[in-house]
Amino acid sequence: MKVLRLFAALAAAAIGLSGCASQYFRDAGAPPPPPRLTLATLPHKDTWTGIVFNGAKIWFSHLRVEYLPSESLYRLESEAVMRFRLLGFDKSVRMRAEDIVRDDLSLVRFQYQYHIDGSDLALRGEVQEGKVVFDLSRSGKPAPHELPLSGPVYAASALTLMPVIAGLERGRSRDFTVFSGELQRLAEVSQRVDGYEQSTLFSGNAFKVTTEMIGLRTTTWIDAEGRPLFELGLNGVMISALEEEAAAKRYLASAAMNKDEVFVEWSRVPVDRPIADARATRRLRLALAGASRDVPANERQQCTRAGVETVCDIDVARRPAAGSVEKILATLSNSTVQSADPSIRNLAQQLTAGKTSAGGKIAAILAWLEQNIKKEPADVFSALDVLDSRRAECQGHAYLYAALARASGIATRVANGLVYSPEHQGFLYHTWAESLVEDRWQAVDPTLDQLEADATHIALVYGEALGDLVPLVDWLGQIRARVLDSSAP
Repeated sequence: MKVLRLFAALAAAAIGLSGCASQYFRDAGAPPPPPRLTLATLPHKDTWTGIVFNGAKIWFSHLRVEYLPSESLYRLESEAVMRFRLLGFDKSVRMRAEDIVRDDLSLVRFQYQYHIDGSDLALRGEVQEGKVVFDLSRSGKPAPHELPLSGPVYAASALTLMPVIAGLERGRSRDFTVFSGELQRLAEVSQRVDGYEQSTLFSGNAFKVTTEMIGLRTTTWIDAEGRPLFELGLNGVMISALEEEAAAKRYLASAAMNKDEVFVEWSRVPVDRPIADARATRRLRLALAGASRDVPANERQQCTRAGVETVCDIDVARRPAAGSVEKILATLSNSTVQSADPSIRNLAQQLTAGKTSAGGKIAAILAWLEQNIKKEPADVFSALDVLDSRRAECQGHAYLYAALARASGIATRVANGLVYSPEHQGFLYHTWAESLVEDRWQAVDPTLDQLEADATHIALVYGEALGDLVPLVDWLGQIRARVLDSSAP
């Protein structure tokens, strides 16, 4: 089972302040004249923040601003480190970024490094006339990328600096584009100064700034010296606060000893009654409450709104037909599912030798994964990471399965959503695949070694890129389920 790939968009911490914000924040009256700061006059060029999740401190981040006199440019050095325990395993995430920017924070060049559970991702690139060009390296294999630009682009690491440099005037708003290394794409950002407030959670008064990016909203309180004193996000369950360096780092020594399964418990979708023999369930009817997005509907899962609930009828015997565009996308090789890589293609050829049907090829791939890839809560960036390390959580199993299936000529897409866990007596977030068998999608779960996934698999979004997963944030920690009916052979 997976919770989510826990970096970048899902940096989180929680005590749920969003629903009762008025208890903690109040208007501070008329603000003073807005500070006029530049990168050169910024009083604090080194800031540290700590992040708490569900009462446990798991993360710190650091941003440093340095002037480069030889180029009349600025270097933004940022770092974030997370460490926690999940399902008995010590997990660590580290991100390092160097953005070279102009005095208005527009991006010139960049290099990023990401490390998660033994897997690495690196990007290096620059902004050229009308485009962003970069090399992306996964498993030590670089691949060139190019993104067209219609205007200036800014560094994602500068999001809390943008309103400071633009001017902290109440009511000021600004729309701009950033390059996200985590998503490997451009993202539109909307930012506005909503108020001037005080709180028991930080000292003094601060400007309230709301930032919206890729469907996620973050609220930051920034003081007159440009320091981000406090921040809430991820549907109000993210809390980060300004700290001294020693305090920000102090948690690392004890974080690995934290026995609380904070992510599993927070993301678990409770049910009103257990589902007996879940892995053999062929049909399931349930009602989901608290969903802010529509649940995808097709022949396999027929979902309709019914008041404040969404009622889904999942039947394994019903298989959705594939559209032409879906079919094409499900055959492509990319930097996450590298089905064109020689090592993937050679392995796929070995595994499916002599198999003529799609079902036979799928069974052979599943058998090899079951025997050779360990099931551990180890996050990865791509199918090649799994092939190299021979271990992964459900997302990694789905990536490698999809790569091998596509390399075998079977159109396969990655599904992300919910699956029932008898151990946790509820639904957990999970990733599996759907392969095209006789022109219809068949749900296949390589983690559970299911040639035909059981009916407790509820797809919420499709796709293998991190950006494809962002809509899941609207469901995390928000929904609950009622089991209306279930049946097994």
